[in-house]
Amino acid sequence: MYPKVSDIIDVLENLAPQSMAEAWDNVGLQVGDTKRAVKTVWIALDPTYQVVQAACRQNVDLLITHHPLIFKPLLSLDFHSAVGSILSLAVRHHLAIFSAHTNLDSALGGINDILAGRIGLHDLQPLAEFDSGRQIRPDAGPSSASGQRAGIGRVGLLDSEMDLKSLALKIKNLLKLRYLKLAGDPALAVTKVAICSGSGASLLANFIASGAQAFISGDLRYHDARDVEAANLGLIDIGHFASEHLIVDALAGRISRIFADSNLNPIVRACDIEKDPFTVLL
Repeated sequence: MYPKVSDIIDVLENLAPQSMAEAWDNVGLQVGDTKRAVKTVWIALDPTYQVVQAACRQNVDLLITHHPLIFKPLLSLDFHSAVGSILSLAVRHHLAIFSAHTNLDSALGGINDILAGRIGLHDLQPLAEFDSGRQIRPDAGPSSASGQRAGIGRVGLLDSEMDLKSLALKIKNLLKLRYLKLAGDPALAVTKVAICSGSGASLLANFIASGAQAFISGDLRYHDARDVEAANLGLIDIGHFASEHLIVDALAGRISRIFADSNLNPIVRACDIEKDPFTVLL
């Protein structure tokens, strides 16, 4: 017996409610039939043509991605366009595509908590609180016995003080990165760290006001580095892909464990064909 697409959406809604997504985002079902039975689920970071094509060839029923396929309403559906070709392929093979994006960034147990855990941070709190006018479930995401709140990014403590360069090298080894970018005094003493998965430039002011000495994120800009230098703080840019791709295995394992306790038994796998779109020439 297999779950329906709607059953898996319910699981994802419990882990990362769509109400937690940013206003500009487009999360949830991108294409598909919520009543269709799901034998096989893939988890991926991006719904690229290559990923969707591989999923179709493997007869996958549901593809869960972090980044949405559709960000803005489509005014037309040209099957020769980038999005149109993916939608055409998915529809012809009855592949449902679901996105959990900024809601999965912010949820307790989401990408930022996983990244913080990999780095070794504790006593976590959000780097930026939710807007007061937004209606967010108080139990959104897994519960936290420590009183941790959901929100955008994280701020946490290291087990012991270390200099900025040593922290950067530790992260490079832990995340198995080929390279990263560092800004600030390499000898800067760091005990408190702010992080933001994906693109963190918009949270630079939050970082500077947080009391953290180092900010770890992706897509950080030249003038961000200059601002941080002026504040005698540090930046560690680990790249957009590396800061988020770690959710793929984690989410696959979490969904598998949830359904292992029921009479529904879909096959849940992490897509293993994705790689960072940037190539570094050394």
